[in-house]
Order: sequence, then C-alpha cells, then structure tokens
Amino acid sequence: MSANLPWLHDAKQQFAAQRRQGTLAHAMLLPLPEADGGVLLGQFMAALALCSSLVADVPCGHCKSCQLVNAGSHPDFHLLQADGNQIKVEQVRSLCQSLTNTAQQGGFRVALILQCERMNMAAANALLKTLEEPGQATLLLLQSDRPAALLPTIVSRCQQLKIARPSPAQLNQWLRQQYPQLDEDLGWCLPIAGGALQLAQYVADGYAAELKKLKSAWQKSLASGHLHQKLSNLSAEQLFDVLKLLYQVLEDEMQSGQLEPLQQLQMAQLAARVMKDNQQLMLMANVNFLALCQSYVLEYKRLKN
Repeated sequence: MSANLPWLHDAKQQFAAQRRQGTLAHAMLLPLPEADGGVLLGQFMAALALCSSLVADVPCGHCKSCQLVNAGSHPDFHLLQADGNQIKVEQVRSLCQSLTNTAQQGGFRVALILQCERMNMAAANALLKTLEEPGQATLLLLQSDRPAALLPTIVSRCQQLKIARPSPAQLNQWLRQQYPQLDEDLGWCLPIAGGALQLAQYVADGYAAELKKLKSAWQKSLASGHLHQKLSNLSAEQLFDVLKLLYQVLEDEMQSGQLEPLQQLQMAQLAARVMKDNQQLMLMANVNFLALCQSYVLEYKRLKN
C-alpha cells in the first residue's frame, strides 16, 4: 500500500518549508487519526527533521541520519506510545530526560508521541514543562486520533497543523490507484473502517465486500421483519461493525424524505439506541447478539406499522 497519501501533501510541504526557513516550532500537534495516516505523517516529519540534507522536501534516504532512522536506531529519535491503554507519567518523564541529552548526530532531538490523547493527567502535566522549555533544537511531534480529548494547556503550547481528512473524491481516486480492479464507491464504508488506511486494508482482505453483504442483510431483515440468516451467525468481533451498518441503514431511511414526522422521530430514537448499545457493548463480556439484533428488527417493524 502506498504511503504517498495525497491528503497529506499540503502538511508535508508546510513542514518542509518551515524546516528550510529555520522556522520550525518546537512542538507540533498533528490532529489526524492513525487510520488516515497520522502516524505516517509524524514519521515523515521526524525523518525529514533528522535528515542531514537541508534543502530537500523529503528525507534524502542516503545520509547517515536517514540510514539510522530507516534502521530504527537513530539515537536522537524517541518514539512514545501507550503502554496498554495509557501513556503513563514514567514514560513521559523518561522521554523528557532523554531530550535533555546532547544530540549525538549534531542536529535535532525529535520525539514522536503517538495517540497523545492517551496521556493520563500526570503524564500530560509532566510533558508541560518540556513543552514550555524544550531546549535548543528539540522537536516534539504529537499525533492525535482525538485532539478534542487533549488538555487545552497541551494544545495551546503546540503549533497545530491544518490537516484535512481525505475527501470522498480523494479517497476513491487513491483507492483505485491501489486497487485498479475496484469499480465502486466505498465512501459509505468509511465510517465503519474509521479511516482511509483501514478501509484500504478492508479492500485488500475482502472485508469491504463482506460489509456490503451484511448491510444488504440488514435491509432485507427490516423489510421482512425477520432476521436474515447472515446476521444470525455473527462473531463477537463483527457485532460492532454490524451495528454501525444498521445505523447507516436507518440514517439512509431518515434522509429519504419518505417518513411521517412521528416515524422520523421514532427512527431517530432507534438509531440513537443502536449507537448507545454499540458503545455499551464494549464494556460487556457476554451478549446475546441474536436477541439484540432481532429486537432492532421488531422495533423497526413496529414503528413502520
């Protein structure tokens, strides 16, 4: 899969220009989910900052720094990610201590923090001092899947790059470049995948085709009032995606303009219940999937009659 994601072009160019001009901020917030290339963007920026070529807009790949980055052994590059569900204060303190050391390659000291919203309160507070006083030639790159979850004090101390998630047109064009045999618009599948890279993986694995069949199974179930056989044999891993598909089917009907006002309200309430159940199921160990899905079909049939 190509890492040359067209929707990252402007952000890369902005970063490269700032590097050439010597105007890089000491801390940058990358508000782009991993599933849309946020981690790839952070890795690109780290590699370019460490590259010895001062005129290129991409890492040269040949200098000693680039070779060390590619080998995963650059002494001035520090990668920080969650230990379990959180980024813990001990991890941040260790990172901040490392950033006080002299750069061994004579250039930047770079830290890339992945899914930085996972820092717990103590970890976030430990990072603040380094954000305020980073030291010379220090660059902190904070990638975030959910920037709204970050402390305002963290956000205010970073330059926030303007990065747009891929438009439907960009996404479809890019997918067709990766998979020339693809002959359909898969934009409807994006909310289930959560991002362009994951959607591309769905295409590669054949899972996008499976989701299409499951969505059709919901449509047939709601029309007949009986749960389709395909929805009767779900794995626990599929349930979350299947509920998102049902939400899509209900949303499509609400947007069709064919519902009476009361039906529109009831359909919205059912859709809200589906998404609420989806969130709650993440915390539940044992669920009767069949009964749950059948209850949605019965509720739909009741409100349509």
